[in-house]
Amino acid sequence: MMSFVLLAQMGNEQVGWLSRKLLGVTLTSAEWVLWVLVILSVLSIALMLERAVYFATHRLPNSEELALRLARGELEAVRTAVGNHKGMEAAVLREALASVDQGADTVEQVIASTVARERPQYERYLSFLGTLGNNAPFIGLFGTVLGIIKAFHDLGNMGAKGAAIQQTVMAGISEALVATAVGLAVAIPAVVAFNVFNRQLKTLTSRTNALGHALVGSLRAERAGSAPRAVASGEAR
Repeated sequence: MMSFVLLAQMGNEQVGWLSRKLLGVTLTSAEWVLWVLVILSVLSIALMLERAVYFATHRLPNSEELALRLARGELEAVRTAVGNHKGMEAAVLREALASVDQGADTVEQVIASTVARERPQYERYLSFLGTLGNNAPFIGLFGTVLGIIKAFHDLGNMGAKGAAIQQTVMAGISEALVATAVGLAVAIPAVVAFNVFNRQLKTLTSRTNALGHALVGSLRAERAGSAPRAVASGEAR
């Protein structure tokens, strides 16, 4: 930090051209950094609310019961229960049940392709929350550095002595550290939301795969059961 004081106390004629240019850029107020963080915070909160509503409205509330019905072969009851529900689970069941007549292998491929198609809808905006959570503290730190540079530059131009130096430096540094605090305040909720939504997506994907496995298992069991009956009827003839 003392280097900033020495640089500020040196006249512009004693500072190199590049240093003067960079110093002129960094001596701007750090308030614009705070505004950037505030805008990012509002945007992140809006995205958190949007994702929370999306996850809540795009899921099946009774997926465990439907998995049991699929295992018992109650396909029509499951088709009726799915109805017009939105989300990955409902889309997988609708398209898988529509391709039941084509065999278990085809159904398995339909399930995999539907999951791959629906998953990006849940991942939307999560990368923004993760990036913001990782980088907001650095944006706040950047504002703090700008504030400290400006504080020491103002100190050098004031020519203050004694207690006035301490008052000037401490006031400037405390104001600059606000940017770091705001950066952390923006980053922490974004990181928490990113982890929560990722966890919910993993759970939803697991439940969807469980429904798919139950349907494929039921189809294969039905096929295996029909084969011995076909053989028995042939022998009877």
